[in-house]
Amino acid sequence: MRIVRRALLLAAALLLAGCAGLLPEAPTAPSQNAAVLALLDQAQAQRSAGQMEAAGASLERALRIEPRNPVLWQELARVRLDQGQYRQAENLAAKSNALAGDDKRLRPENWRIIGQARSLLGDVQGAQAAFERAERERW
Repeated sequence: MRIVRRALLLAAALLLAGCAGLLPEAPTAPSQNAAVLALLDQAQAQRSAGQMEAAGASLERALRIEPRNPVLWQELARVRLDQGQYRQAENLAAKSNALAGDDKRLRPENWRIIGQARSLLGDVQGAQAAFERAERERW
């Protein structure tokens, strides 16, 4: 039964991740600060290359410049999720949500990150609630 639940959660996560590609492009730039944008680009390149420690360090430097930037918190949550730091990923995505206002692109993605983290922590009900919240906030 537990394996079936995990398989269903994984299937739901993959389905939601696929739906994320249907969202429109972000309406605004993640920052107006050239240094923050450069650090964000660097972090994304490092993450793509599998250099998670370096990506995290780049994002932490960017957050020292713009500590209230929800895009940076979301990117750091993704890095921590990739690093297997699920509880921290959940907390960072929640922080991004707290700063995101009613941003219809950031908030659902943050809830998907929270759902993935909870799923990987074995919190089936919490993960399901997060994925449902992601769907509700998408529209």
